[in-house]
Amino acid sequence: MARPILEVSHFRKSYGAHVAVRDLSLAVAPGEICGFIGHNGAGKTTLIRSVVGAQPPTSGTVRVCGHDVWREPVAAKRLMAYVPDNPDVYDFLTGVQYLDLVADVFGVSADVRRWRAGELAGRLELTDVLGEPVSAYSHGMRQKLVLVGPPLHHPAPLVLDEPFVGLDPSASHELKAILRERAAAGCAVFFSSHVLEVVEKLCDTVAVIRRGELVALGPTDEVRGSASLEDVFLELVDKKDAAIPSRR
Repeated sequence: MARPILEVSHFRKSYGAHVAVRDLSLAVAPGEICGFIGHNGAGKTTLIRSVVGAQPPTSGTVRVCGHDVWREPVAAKRLMAYVPDNPDVYDFLTGVQYLDLVADVFGVSADVRRWRAGELAGRLELTDVLGEPVSAYSHGMRQKLVLVGPPLHHPAPLVLDEPFVGLDPSASHELKAILRERAAAGCAVFFSSHVLEVVEKLCDTVAVIRRGELVALGPTDEVRGSASLEDVFLELVDKKDAAIPSRR
C-alpha cells in the first residue's frame, strides 16, 4: 500500500475549556478523494485550518508526504494547495495578477502557469474576466478564481473547504472533473462539503465528524451501506450518546 500523502494522527484542538476536535486520526492516500462531512460547528474547518498550517493543533500531528506541518512548515506547505471556505482575494489585484502571485509563491514558470491557468480558467468560464479587478467579481467568480490557483503547481495534497459553495451547475461539474483528474495524477484530495450528493458520487472515502469526534471513516460504499449517504449522515449526527466506532 502506498504511503499516505496526508496523515492526521491523534489531532486535538482546544480553545480554552472548549474542545473543538478531539483525538482525530485519518489518512488520505495518493489518488484518493476523501470527503469530510459534518454539521455546522462540528470541527471541519478547525481541522482543515490546522492541516494547512493556519493554526496549530493543541496536540497530535499533521504530516504531508512525511513532513510535519508544524516542525517543517516550508517543506510541507511547498507540497500542498488550499482553497478556504471564503474566497477572500486582494480586491486591488486583477484575476491574472492573483494567479501570477500564486504561481510566483510556488515557483511556477511563466510558460507553465500561462498554459495551466488558461486551461483551468477556460473550463470554469472565467477567461473573459481575468483582466478585471477582483473587486468587480461576484462571489461565484471569486470562488472560481481561487479554484484555478491551487492546481498550478501540481500539489501533492489538495485541501479544499466547501469548494462547491457559490458555483453554478456548469462550474460544479467541471470542478468534479478537475478533482478526479488530480486524483488520477496521484494527488490526494481532501475536501469538506455540505453537498452530500457530491460527496457520495465523487469520493472514494468519507469521514464523518460529530461534535469534534470522528464517528465514521472508510470507503464511501462501506460507510453508506445499503442506504444513501444522506440517511447515514443524519443517523450518525443525530445520535447523542451512542458510541459509534469509526471504520479505519
